[in-house]
Amino acid sequence: MKLVHGGDWAGYRAEFGRDALDFSANVSPLGLPAGVAAAITAALPMADRYPDPLCRDLRTALAEAEGVPAEQILCGNGAADLIFRLALALRPRRALLPAPTFAEYAAALDTVGCTVQRVFLQEENDFTVTDDFVDAVTDDIDAVFLCQPNNPTGQVTPPELVQKLLRRCVACGAVLVVDECFLDFLPDRDALTAKRLLHDASNLIILKAFTKLYAMAGVRLGYALCGNAALMDKMRAAGQPWAVSSLAQAAGLAALGETAYADCVRDLIAEERPKLAAGLRALGLYVVGGRANYLLFQAPADFGETLRRRGAVVRSCANYPGLDGSWYRTAVRTNAENQKLLQIMGEVLA
Repeated sequence: MKLVHGGDWAGYRAEFGRDALDFSANVSPLGLPAGVAAAITAALPMADRYPDPLCRDLRTALAEAEGVPAEQILCGNGAADLIFRLALALRPRRALLPAPTFAEYAAALDTVGCTVQRVFLQEENDFTVTDDFVDAVTDDIDAVFLCQPNNPTGQVTPPELVQKLLRRCVACGAVLVVDECFLDFLPDRDALTAKRLLHDASNLIILKAFTKLYAMAGVRLGYALCGNAALMDKMRAAGQPWAVSSLAQAAGLAALGETAYADCVRDLIAEERPKLAAGLRALGLYVVGGRANYLLFQAPADFGETLRRRGAVVRSCANYPGLDGSWYRTAVRTNAENQKLLQIMGEVLA
């Protein structure tokens, strides 16, 4: 089975009998925070009980951390769970996506028979979202998805354009989904978030996750922010009642206290991203100037497979609408890992 995501360490191990230097998944390179690991261990004696289906303690803590009422928060088994719940709750007939963008939006929309309309971002603009995307929202669009920053390009849509897009969605009766799962890696995240628009926009949903910043991909924990109580109820009913395990809830509570860890991750990415980008360019590769904890770059079409056989894995973007087999995405990791990747890449290209 061909997976559409990065991070398939198990498939690599099954094929090669060893682990790869894995740059295909965009999670914190610092590993699971010690406080989170301790919280999971401490929660084990309660694992014989059903978890709280309403995630009461976690939602209370998230409400304080995010500055929104607890009733506007819905927790799920990662952001992907919430994307599929949203598709089931809305059952849109037509949805608008930029291209390229995160594959899970279209996958979820396909399950409810939704027609996906794409606005193809232009390479000459480094795949930035422009007014063309806003103009594509028409009365027959029921849902619009915006990844902020976009995956795999790393490009950030300016808050003014997000607000303009929201106004257009309101006028056309469309729900706007802003995926901010990677936004917390950025130092200016508070200025870029759409949270300030929640109070006045019942058609706005913001998606967030613990997966990336806290290296909790295997724990599975995400949440949605939305001021529309009826829609939140529909999303809650669209999934199973115990989507978030008691261990994941304990992990989330602990992660919210790991502010020093989060700051270290942000500092590391801010320092290493430009170095890795410069290293890729020094190898003669074209790199898109995004701002996330990953970089989109262009290389020979067989580059990824050759690299894989040499023990390093980046994310092929061949299955992203709007890109082809010459495009790859690499995570930004520690300096030692980044330098090792560049060394192997140099050997492959030579």
